[in-house]
Amino acid sequence: MNIASCMKRNIISIPPKTTVIEAAALIVKKHIGMLPIVDDKGTLVGIISLRDLLTLELPDFVGFVADVDFVHDFGAVEDTRPSARTLNKPVSSLMREPFSVNEECGLLRAYTLMLQHNLHDMPVVSKAGKLVGITSRVDIGAAILSHWPKADK
Repeated sequence: MNIASCMKRNIISIPPKTTVIEAAALIVKKHIGMLPIVDDKGTLVGIISLRDLLTLELPDFVGFVADVDFVHDFGAVEDTRPSARTLNKPVSSLMREPFSVNEECGLLRAYTLMLQHNLHDMPVVSKAGKLVGITSRVDIGAAILSHWPKADK
């Protein structure tokens, strides 16, 4: 079985000129963790994730503090919310290089790559680099487990 057998084909994607605040609103509205960014030809050029957007809220030293809520909630640092200028930038200024797999990639290979790269969702592309789907660890896991023997009742 390959990844094309379990990927979602109804894809929500955005162009590079979409603003950060528009991308954030779409992530919230659609309850998704990642948005693929495609050019006008449908080629995958980047991604922006919920994690990328939430990182804009965190102070630079957050990795060194065990309880960031305490530090933030009690005013030990100034407000770290992103500025209007940042929110109105195009996502192309914040997007990451996309990690994707070809639609012919095997399920176990795709799942292993997602684990190695700590991905929950991953774009799927055609041989030409066009976005054709999105898959998740749950999609792949369910496809694999569906081929296990059925339990006796």
